[in-house]
Amino acid sequence: MSEVRIAAEPRTVFGKGAARKIRRDNKVPAVLYGHGIEPKHLTLPGHEVLLALRTANVLIRLEGDGVNELALPKGVQRDPIKGFVEHVDLLLVKRGEKVTVEIPVNTVGVVNPEGLLDLQFTTLSVEAEATNIPTGVEVDVEGMEVGASITAAQIQLPEGASLKEADPETVIVQVIAKPTEAPAEEEGPVVEEAATAEAAAE
Repeated sequence: MSEVRIAAEPRTVFGKGAARKIRRDNKVPAVLYGHGIEPKHLTLPGHEVLLALRTANVLIRLEGDGVNELALPKGVQRDPIKGFVEHVDLLLVKRGEKVTVEIPVNTVGVVNPEGLLDLQFTTLSVEAEATNIPTGVEVDVEGMEVGASITAAQIQLPEGASLKEADPETVIVQVIAKPTEAPAEEEGPVVEEAATAEAAAE
């Protein structure tokens, strides 16, 4: 995984007013923590952060006044309406150390026409080196029959990654039968019953 370099400025002014001013300048308040260090409060360029966060588990190289660290995004707050980034929590990482992350599950292929693919989990929790986090995992579902399933233990993980947290027997993907369409009810008897009742009333 390549690094994304982002300029970081130390942040010394706090509070809602200060945060609003930072965002008006198209920047994002952030906090860097981990490895027992005192949390570092930073200001990051908003556009660069937005672009970087388009990649899952992106590795960020923070560079600036007194800052030269590697970090992973661990918490992102976005504006619920406009979608821009309001705040980022960053986890300090070191080369060679392992971290636990969620990676997307991507299916490849087409199941048997009589079945429907049921993806139970869209992500999988794995442990991998901080500087070599997989972008995702592919699951081949080509030709799977109704009733067939794939568990977490059966998924081929990228080299250097290992299953974390999830039970190996947890079903990740399965094929279920297509729902059968109920035959349309005939309207004849209903109309006939209504006519009989009307005649009795007269």
